[in-house]
Amino acid sequence: MLSRRRFLTFSATGMLAATAGCRPQHLDLLLNLEGSTTSAELSLAEKAKLKRFKDLMLGYPVNMNTPPEDFFAWRRQLQDAGIGMFPYNNVGNPFQASPFPFNTHDFERELIRNFGKVYAFPPDDTWGFLSHSGTDSNMHGMYMGRTLLKARTGMIPKAYFTCEAHYSVQILRDLLGLETVFVDTLPDGAMDPADLESKLAANPDYPALVVATIGTTFKGAIDPLDQIRQKLENHPNYLHLDAALFGGYLPHTDRANEVLQQTADSSARYDSIAVSCHKFFGFTSPAGLFISRQSLFDEFNELFSRIHNPEYIHHVPGTITCSRDGVKPAEFYFYSTPSALTKQAEDAGNMLRNTTYLMEQMQRHLPPLQPIRANEASNTIYFRKPADNIVRKYSLATMHLNSEQGKQEYAHALVMPHVDRHIIDEFLTDLEHDLSSGS
Repeated sequence: MLSRRRFLTFSATGMLAATAGCRPQHLDLLLNLEGSTTSAELSLAEKAKLKRFKDLMLGYPVNMNTPPEDFFAWRRQLQDAGIGMFPYNNVGNPFQASPFPFNTHDFERELIRNFGKVYAFPPDDTWGFLSHSGTDSNMHGMYMGRTLLKARTGMIPKAYFTCEAHYSVQILRDLLGLETVFVDTLPDGAMDPADLESKLAANPDYPALVVATIGTTFKGAIDPLDQIRQKLENHPNYLHLDAALFGGYLPHTDRANEVLQQTADSSARYDSIAVSCHKFFGFTSPAGLFISRQSLFDEFNELFSRIHNPEYIHHVPGTITCSRDGVKPAEFYFYSTPSALTKQAEDAGNMLRNTTYLMEQMQRHLPPLQPIRANEASNTIYFRKPADNIVRKYSLATMHLNSEQGKQEYAHALVMPHVDRHIIDEFLTDLEHDLSSGS
């Protein structure tokens, strides 16, 4: 299996050889580059220096590994064919013929079918497209749910999600004009099915548009899909999964059932799913998978045609966005090939093993930081916020969370595929030094 190229610009002396209690040598350069300038003011030469620190990214869900050479070879083949060399546009439904010949709908259809298999969608009942981002995919899922439920019941649905859901869900709720019903969470940050049941009972006349999160943004919790579905059985509903990060790697683990669309008896477990391409996969620019059932999309698209039926593209597009990137689907197609899926399984295993290692080391050596991992399928560990220089060095995200001592500031670390034991050990060393110095 091809390995990803890593640490291309690190010096031969080894920039990761930080010893306990010593200030990492490359921290000075990083801080000097920050200085008083903004990233917009950095020269190309300074930006080139910054790429030396890409493997120190721990605070946000981005796979900073350089894609394998095969990906760039595939990109060159696409360029040789003209894709990306002049305007390509995937306007419309990729499963319908387009009057605009310069598109990559064929690649888009194939990658949706390939990932449809990964998420156990029925092979003959799968529809989707490559969106501009995970948020774009969530928007389509929520709009699709609102449209279907309103048509089926005559009532605009209420949106059900937790305060741990990604902030974009609240933006989309506002954009779609939906009233929100916030569902309480369990101690780990996952949606509480009992509270969902209670909230549904309190709103019997309104259909429920439920956004479940598979891997909450800060805590890495997994909403209990089957329990949520069970609570929805006697209530008109549409269930959309925001699986932006976890949806990339969970199919390759023993927790694959968290994102599979069908049960063993072929019952549907959810209606649509959103997965980000630039997070676990390491695709080099933002994009998102949106996948649903073809039959569900057909029902939606008939309703959509009453709003938007542009004769001049010869079909109802079924997507909110009109013009869509024609280059990204062809490039991301690479990640749906058998060799790429094999690599994703390898990355998923290494990533979760390294997360376990980080958690064990923090529990053993850094108990004052109170590290928490929501579940064994999570690559996220959150803990009491360390010193600002560590937050800056590793680009840690921080939030105020409730604790026994009241509101406390926490940070989290995400062990993405680029985060190996060397990076983890350097991070642990910095944290130990921070604690020992009383910062």
